[in-house]
Amino acid sequence: MADLIDGKAVALKVRGEVAARVQAFKDRHGRAPGLHVVLVGDDPASAVYVRGKEKASAEVGIAGHVHRLPAETTELELLGLVRALNQAPEVDGILVQFPVPRAIRQSEVLRTILPEKDVDGLTAPSAGALWSGQPGLASCTPRGCIRLLAEAGVRLEGARAVVVGRSNLVGKPVAALLLNENATVTLAHSKTRDLPDVCRSAEVLIAAVGRARMITGDWIRPGATVIDVGMNRDAAGKLCGDVDFASAEKVARAITPVPGGVGPMTIAMLLENTLLAAEARIAAQTGR
Repeated sequence: MADLIDGKAVALKVRGEVAARVQAFKDRHGRAPGLHVVLVGDDPASAVYVRGKEKASAEVGIAGHVHRLPAETTELELLGLVRALNQAPEVDGILVQFPVPRAIRQSEVLRTILPEKDVDGLTAPSAGALWSGQPGLASCTPRGCIRLLAEAGVRLEGARAVVVGRSNLVGKPVAALLLNENATVTLAHSKTRDLPDVCRSAEVLIAAVGRARMITGDWIRPGATVIDVGMNRDAAGKLCGDVDFASAEKVARAITPVPGGVGPMTIAMLLENTLLAAEARIAAQTGR
């Protein structure tokens, strides 16, 4: 049976590290790193996510603030707020919670956020920096995946890694992060020919395709490490991942559960990204 990779425990560890570094930042600079989250409309899931980010920020000492805007907010009004946050010296990180109402173009929102304050790692300059190996802020969930692999003792250098899923949010950035760790990476997706065989080649398999229990145990190489990013509801309404956990855990060396695996890492890495953004901004201002 596979070892469980406990995302809750690792996330708690990351939060502890961030809290200590936030206190050191306060001692040096006389202020806390600032994270501003923008929520437009009344999507219930988004409201839950934002409350979680607000609570977590307070727990580690980050100066968090949520801008709650009505669903009728226009694109012009939202972009105006983002531009104001870009210029605000006390704001180190900006996160606009997606999805936004249909009248607002997500692409325009991302185009407006300054890359140095893009703690979600979703702007084009952030993605370009990641793929070119330049300093920048990478997406939170992919960074969480890499941290989980490190905590599980997985040696990525030279390893064969397969990522199933090609989204800008997870699939592409986690592939880039794996390449930066010197893994040999295949970026696959739901239309990849002979996908089960491709998955069976992986020493490290990251599932981020968004289909409930799509990847079964007979797709997994014996002894592989499996990171399941999926968050789905099955026919009975039960939360499950992209991997069929019951069959996969009999084959894999180590595996993340759903829930309790990758999910807790996303907010933990958002907190770390906010701290990294604050430290980078201070360094740019002081030349150190």
